[in-house]
Amino acid sequence: MKKQRNHIDILVLIVVLILMVLSIGVVYSASAPWALERTGSPGTLMTNHVISVLAGIAVLFIFMNIPYRAYKKLSKPGILFAIGLLIATLIIGTEIKGATRWIQLGTINFQPSEIAKLAVLIHLCVLIERKKQYLHDWRRTLLPIAVWVIIVVSLIMLQPNFSMAAMILALSVLALYLGRIPVRQLATGGVLALPVVALYFVSAPYRLRRITGFFDGEAGSADVSYQMSQGMLAFGSGGIFGVGPGASRQRDFFLPESYGDFVFAIFGEEWGFIGAAFVIVIFAIIFLRGFRIALNSEDEFGKLLAGTMTIVVTSYAVINSLVTTGLLPTTGLPMPFLSYGGTAMIVNAAAIGILLNISSYTNLRPKTDKKNPAGLQIDRVR
Repeated sequence: MKKQRNHIDILVLIVVLILMVLSIGVVYSASAPWALERTGSPGTLMTNHVISVLAGIAVLFIFMNIPYRAYKKLSKPGILFAIGLLIATLIIGTEIKGATRWIQLGTINFQPSEIAKLAVLIHLCVLIERKKQYLHDWRRTLLPIAVWVIIVVSLIMLQPNFSMAAMILALSVLALYLGRIPVRQLATGGVLALPVVALYFVSAPYRLRRITGFFDGEAGSADVSYQMSQGMLAFGSGGIFGVGPGASRQRDFFLPESYGDFVFAIFGEEWGFIGAAFVIVIFAIIFLRGFRIALNSEDEFGKLLAGTMTIVVTSYAVINSLVTTGLLPTTGLPMPFLSYGGTAMIVNAAAIGILLNISSYTNLRPKTDKKNPAGLQIDRVR
């Protein structure tokens, strides 16, 4: 029997749209000097970003209208397609700064690892729900699930893209934890994977320099500590109320990736502590409402998928904010919906679209009756 859909969680939709529209001005301010120097027009990157935002909004509404249970059939073709893209990246991908992470189709550049991140996490949710009666048998649950994660993570490490590989691994562990996979199984898997991860980490000197430069601070390697120092300087310059929109000084070729991974630092400089806190509050709303949707979903698959999609978006926001304030080493992970970058914008929009679709199958609307005309009582799904 087909169940009637309710209204979506309008608050999540509104705050995400606010971030997407806000990012247009932020990216323009952060990228204008660079774009003027390289292309002769200060609005070149902003124009590209506007296209990404419009595409992201379209994708959000498309995924918002795909019934989330459809992923039970679509997840396997999706993960196979994503793996195919990762293999193609290694063969025909565009090399930038020694890493092959992009595929170019005409004038379009996209990052397959972003697509693979979403595909593998959706597939994990499907597998966990399908094998829920075997949760304590690691051979029938953790092992087959781990195979998909290992394939995706290995292909991304070959690009190489350690930050994305580490994030997919961490997000997969969180999804397994939300799916009630026994902690001892996750701990055992972590211990077994640790030597491989450590070997990969020390196999390239620049990865090790990032960590040593972070702990050494100003005494660290200049190319490692410079970006972090400039990001913190941007926040310090902003103070409480900021220097004003378009008045950033750090964007003027002082802060690398000022419109990408470190756009939050430019936003903090121009809008101050108040502006930065506003962005953090928005992601806090997404986190709280996302898990509210998960807790009130009408089936286990909806609960797991909603929780995972919430973590996909908000974990990036937490890590990016910690990196730009100097509390974590530089990772190369963007701020969701604010940073320049089409693939990340579209993938995050898809994740929110999935979350909103799940919300439409929960009964979170206030119940109005004669005894409660204001509709203050929340009717939770049993």
